[in-house]
Amino acid sequence: MESFLRTLSIEFCMNEKLSKNKDEMEASKAPLISHLIELRDRLKWAVLFFFLTFCICYYFANTIYNFLVEPLYQIYIDKGISNPRMIYTALTEAFFTYLKVSFYGALFLSFPILAMQVYKFAAPGLYKNEKKAFLPFLIATPILFSLGAALVYYFIFPLAWSFFLGFQTSSIETGMAIELEAKVNEYLSLVLKLMFAFGLAFQIPVALTLLARAGLVNSQQLKKRRKYAIVIAFILAAVLTPPDLISQIGLGIPIIILFEISIYLAAFFEKRKNNDHDSVKKKKTFGETDFNQ
Repeated sequence: MESFLRTLSIEFCMNEKLSKNKDEMEASKAPLISHLIELRDRLKWAVLFFFLTFCICYYFANTIYNFLVEPLYQIYIDKGISNPRMIYTALTEAFFTYLKVSFYGALFLSFPILAMQVYKFAAPGLYKNEKKAFLPFLIATPILFSLGAALVYYFIFPLAWSFFLGFQTSSIETGMAIELEAKVNEYLSLVLKLMFAFGLAFQIPVALTLLARAGLVNSQQLKKRRKYAIVIAFILAAVLTPPDLISQIGLGIPIIILFEISIYLAAFFEKRKNNDHDSVKKKKTFGETDFNQ
């Protein structure tokens, strides 16, 4: 009889433990499912906005492409070349070029919404001070990217295109004319490559300042590696830009300037962090003194 009761008690305890574990598993699944549902909703709105901007950009694809071609067109006019033109050599080339214009235009316009959706999804898991620290960088990212793209469009393009068009010759000079017949797809690829290279280069202050605030780097480390940064800046400029000195210097110098700004920002936030730490320490010391009195 005793053995029977003992067996019943053991079975009861095991069933109770299994039921408790099952409840804990169900409770842990609930937050995960709610997070996945929220992520799905965020992605849904982001993709929907991207699709709408893509349709709008495709409607204005010709206008956007003409805007990108404007620096080359002005160089043609300044050189006295009448009726400048661009060509495409495949039946589908112009169509896919407009699709590419629409895609990158939609990506640029919808990036703030995409970034905001990601921020709203991650914000509940962040502390208040982390939210305040992260939000300025979220705003600065598209602004700095736009500044980089504007620099290459209004400064680098006119200089670089004038340099490349300088290789054209007339039949009087060489007996056989050498003329540029720019393809729409190749021109767009070159323009986007330069714009994204400059736009991403202008993210250096954002990236390094975030690393500094996370404690992964500090201003003194950045200062010690300044000479390496200068060499890397011009290596990146040589890789990301066409093989002309104007584009390489035009990208290399801004990278170095942005690196110096990053050092200043890292030092500023380090000083601010130390001041906050000292103020908290003083408050704790003051409270302990009052309590002791």
